[in-house]
Amino acid sequence: MNTVSTSSPDHDQLYQIAETQAGYFSAAQGRLAGFSHALLSYHVQSGLIERIRPGLYRLKRFPASPHEDFFVAWLRAGARAVISHDSALALYDLSDLLPNEIHLTVPRTASRRHPGLRLHTNRLEPADVTQYAGLPVTTVPRTIADVAANGLGEELVRQAIEEALRRGLTTTEKLRMNASRRGGRVCKLVEQSLAAGSNPL
Repeated sequence: MNTVSTSSPDHDQLYQIAETQAGYFSAAQGRLAGFSHALLSYHVQSGLIERIRPGLYRLKRFPASPHEDFFVAWLRAGARAVISHDSALALYDLSDLLPNEIHLTVPRTASRRHPGLRLHTNRLEPADVTQYAGLPVTTVPRTIADVAANGLGEELVRQAIEEALRRGLTTTEKLRMNASRRGGRVCKLVEQSLAAGSNPL
């Protein structure tokens, strides 16, 4: 169990936290490593740390990451948030579509006051969530079911399914299982896509 450090600040611990998050960390995570608000402010002034927004920081010496926007969004939305929908599709590189907002699924009790983020409160089972590129993200079959249910164009859904199967990111069985939980348009799109030439696994 993590506890707030009562000793001197531990730079190594802070780096280990930030290392898994593209160099970013929250103020709460900083406190776990013994960095008070005042100490964080001091290191911002000294140039060791960059303040991204209230409660969110980045180690300046950390190399850039292609998924930085996703890490920032996830930390803003809270540790129980999960990258989902169009953003999960983009993270898996299953679509060329770049959403204007980053989509995350959050608990119903989470704050919804996050400009620039598109928050969903759909129920997620543990089996619906995985880790990809260091981020919590909905699984490929769950992601495809979500975007199909949300009205993503048929051609984009079909392309995502075909590419996911080609790369071995999911199976026809898992796609059908997730689609069956939604019914209607989602089942129809998945079945049409599979019948159109996707290789069953």
